[in-house]
Amino acid sequence: MIANALDRQLTHLEAFRHRFGPHEAPRVVKLLKRLDAARFPNSPSLIRFHEALLFLRAFPQGPSVVRVTEHILNGFRKKVEALREGDADMDDFDTFEVSGIAGTQMEDRLSFDVASWLIERMPGKVEIAWENYQTGRELGTTGPRLIPFLEDDAYVEADTPWRRWLEAAAGKKRVPAWLISRFEQLPLPAPQKAELYESLRVPLRWSLDNSVISRTRNWKPVRNFFFHTTPLISRSQVSLAAELARRPPRLTRLSPKQGEQVMDMIREVMLVRYRELYGTTLGDPRSVVRTEVGRGVTIYLWNLPPARRLSLRAYVAGLTLKNGVPINYIEAIGLCEWMEVGFNTFYTFRGGEAGWIYAQVLRCLCHRMGATCVSIYPYQLGHDNEEAIESGAFWFYRKLGFRPGRADLQQLAEREEQKIAAEKKYRTPARTLRRLAAGHVFYELPGSDVGAWDKFSTRNIGLRVNRLMARDFGGDAAFMREHSRRGLERILFPKSSGVSTSSWTPLEKAALENFALVLADMRRWRAWTREEKEDLVRVIRAKAKQDEMLYLRLTQRHERLRKALLGIGS
Repeated sequence: MIANALDRQLTHLEAFRHRFGPHEAPRVVKLLKRLDAARFPNSPSLIRFHEALLFLRAFPQGPSVVRVTEHILNGFRKKVEALREGDADMDDFDTFEVSGIAGTQMEDRLSFDVASWLIERMPGKVEIAWENYQTGRELGTTGPRLIPFLEDDAYVEADTPWRRWLEAAAGKKRVPAWLISRFEQLPLPAPQKAELYESLRVPLRWSLDNSVISRTRNWKPVRNFFFHTTPLISRSQVSLAAELARRPPRLTRLSPKQGEQVMDMIREVMLVRYRELYGTTLGDPRSVVRTEVGRGVTIYLWNLPPARRLSLRAYVAGLTLKNGVPINYIEAIGLCEWMEVGFNTFYTFRGGEAGWIYAQVLRCLCHRMGATCVSIYPYQLGHDNEEAIESGAFWFYRKLGFRPGRADLQQLAEREEQKIAAEKKYRTPARTLRRLAAGHVFYELPGSDVGAWDKFSTRNIGLRVNRLMARDFGGDAAFMREHSRRGLERILFPKSSGVSTSSWTPLEKAALENFALVLADMRRWRAWTREEKEDLVRVIRAKAKQDEMLYLRLTQRHERLRKALLGIGS
């Protein structure tokens, strides 16, 4: 098949992303079989075929489309190998947008937790990319913990042969596996092990071969497919207000074993896309819930384990599957009734009912977290994020009903809407989109306190605490923590009450310290009623309990604490 004919066939196949009807499936299958037999002369054409296959596997017109796409994808590695043997340029396969295709290699500087998981998941297949490892002082500082006599070389010599030292210490083991095992054995808390390992910035390389970890084969079995015989739901057809007013979805808690499987799945999904989120790396398998929202869409949500939680906010992460295919990931961070949401649909599936699926995700999150105020972080809109600018992300949220939290940006958005209404071909310039992305946008559910969270940021709280530390404690964090904790304990647990924190767990005591720092410079709270102080104790202790959603719900019920946090953070 000559290049022009192949290009026409691929364009025809890509058009089927938007063509659904009772007679379309046989046409799709016929074209897929023709392309499967074709010879692909270069990487871009094969990548186009791969992405179209994945979209059709997630949004199939019928059972025959599922069977054929799975058959081709299961053998796709051979097409990649044929390109490599033909000396094609393989760099196109390693871009952020399309990485993770079967038959390719990947390289990344992974976090300690993900590196440990990958080495266990793919034993003997992970190596150090030595040609890209420019180590030096980092390994010379940390390495002597693991390698005897390394300091005798690293501390005084200018040409320390780092690779020889590591390979000698690892012996018959592969260096990455040995290195991770040594860090795992260090008598340190998990965050400190991770901090030390990640300071080395070790580039790891692994071959995907025909692994189910690859994007090509990373789908899950489905009992009941949803086949598309009518057009996809467009964003203009979605009413966020109507969706959020529906009965909340039923969230089913999974067993710890099932939760572990979901955690493996999200690590696979993120690894091959060169992505990591705090909550996808460190999710708690005991907290995973699942819901089916219709149209073949399954949503999983989970929290962080008590030992790895954020100091003040509650955290929920998630993953969406469409007919068993991972299509996007979710991050939500909340306090009281406010939550900040990140929603990222993978490149392959953009245009695939993203507005409707986003509405279902918000239904789940608002129900799970009790949120009535939804906030979108500027990065999601395009602040320091050219990908979001190119996709016009601001308008995705604006057309669903979100409003800018800043008056100047609200006025700018309204002016742009007038231009769009007056001229159908008008497109908002990138420079204007960057201005619109300079602040948060908000969506408030009925009955919420409109505008209350417009200026709030936990960063404001953190900066205020640090300014206080510099002013009153000479910049000494340990001194400030101890002083603030004792002050809070004196007010919450007066000697006459006979109550103390002696029986509290270390995590509960850490939560007490964090709240003591936040409330250290707020003198009015000493006038709280006894009941309000007791409720604050419940809030603090809940931060360390198994279900972090209990903590979040308690912050919603404590009106005086809510007002204090809003005041400090705004």
